[in-house]
Amino acid sequence: MPATPKLAATPGTPRKKAAAAGPSQGMLGVEREKAERSRLDQLQGIIVASLEDDKAENVLALDVAGRASFADRMVIATGIADRQIAAMSVHLEERLKEAGLKRIQIEGAGGSDWVLIDAGDIVIHLFKPDARQLYALERMWGADLDDEEPAQPV
Repeated sequence: MPATPKLAATPGTPRKKAAAAGPSQGMLGVEREKAERSRLDQLQGIIVASLEDDKAENVLALDVAGRASFADRMVIATGIADRQIAAMSVHLEERLKEAGLKRIQIEGAGGSDWVLIDAGDIVIHLFKPDARQLYALERMWGADLDDEEPAQPV
């Protein structure tokens, strides 16, 4: 029995399955990586479109591959009111399930300043304006951080 049926039965995202399978071999690994990247691009497009349809403000998509162990992409958006943020999370869940994503976990959807949606290799943060400014995730995970020199002690 080939190893791929076992891999398909393994719960988790494609990136986690690939890590469990071990190092990729030659062109097969390159093709798998391209397919995973294409799938992430597709899911990110669905997420951004859904947020824009729901009138989210300041939608930002970050590539955190290699910098974060929990995800390859991060999407951050702002909603004005609890109802808008709750609606955005419900619509995202529906659209991602339509796209074939089965395991979607949502935290904070019951009227919070910050809703976290774990879509496997993509994590979505929905904030109220004050919370987004307070936590400043785009500064923490953005590409600008990589370009800065480390602070020198005084």
